[in-house]
Amino acid sequence: MFEKLESVEKRYEELTELISDPKTIERQSEWREYMKEHAEIEPIVMKYRDYKREKQRFEDAKEMMQDKELKELAEIDMIEAREQMPIIEEELKMLLIPKDPDDNKNIICEIRAGTGGDEAALFAGTLFRMYNMYAERKHWKLEVLNENETGLGGYKEISFMITGKGAYSRLKFESGAHRVQRVPDTETSGRIHTSAATVAVLPVVEDVEIDVNPSDIKMEVYRASGAGGQHVNKTSSAVRLIHVPTGIIAECQTERSQVQNREYAMRLLKSRLYEKEKQERDSKLANERKMQVGTGDRSEKIRTYNYPQGRITDHRIGLSIYQMDDFLNGNLDEMIDNLIAADRAERLKGN
Repeated sequence: MFEKLESVEKRYEELTELISDPKTIERQSEWREYMKEHAEIEPIVMKYRDYKREKQRFEDAKEMMQDKELKELAEIDMIEAREQMPIIEEELKMLLIPKDPDDNKNIICEIRAGTGGDEAALFAGTLFRMYNMYAERKHWKLEVLNENETGLGGYKEISFMITGKGAYSRLKFESGAHRVQRVPDTETSGRIHTSAATVAVLPVVEDVEIDVNPSDIKMEVYRASGAGGQHVNKTSSAVRLIHVPTGIIAECQTERSQVQNREYAMRLLKSRLYEKEKQERDSKLANERKMQVGTGDRSEKIRTYNYPQGRITDHRIGLSIYQMDDFLNGNLDEMIDNLIAADRAERLKGN
């Protein structure tokens, strides 16, 4: 680790010279890249220098112990430095973990009812409400992009965008299959049913991050539809975009304007294409080491919501929470914090 820290510090010093060089400043795009790299590694270098200062303090105090008059002060310095060094070392390990470049991005979340018929659709609605309330707690903005409601108030599928600082970093581990065990309102015998819904969390990407050839996109328009005849347009304002090379489809019908629906559908399509590329990159890393906390496989059963026991269990980290109502009302931070901690621990092993 310390060899790596030495090389990071050396690079930091090189960058400090480069960003101060008038010749580099003239090349603005190059200068901006150097500035970005400099800012990214600065916290690591500053923390490493703190560690080196404490280590030097320990060594100096060790020498001072030979002096009878300074022995008492030296002993205090030695104890303090010895206590600080392992703390700073752990902080350095955390700083050296590669950051997910998508963490500060907004997200598009897709929820689809799985096995379980109407009960699965109702559970999809429960999950949407849960994420909506979590977004409200975080003062994030939520916009529905596409929805396919059922007559009972659930959703066969719903897509929505959440805009807010760190949205992807907090919600990326929600991707996967969510299973529910509860007695449906329509069940007269009191029998517990098991159903499921899948969640996919995609980072919202900028045009510069993914190149989509317009000629590869086929656009279809149709009339928007909704449960019970609600939200039905008399004009063909709903938009379906098909990326021909991959077969990936994105739809939007929530806006009355075809232009707005196309804009939202394009955002969704780009996020899906970006996620596909990201999963392909991540699969190469997965061959080298198995991450405990997955972030993209919808077929992976990640969590069970057991209503009779009032229990939510995340199977990736083995954590159970027994505040069902609180959790479904958007109080997700305890679960999310533990998922982030587990992911960091795994990354630390492979670092």
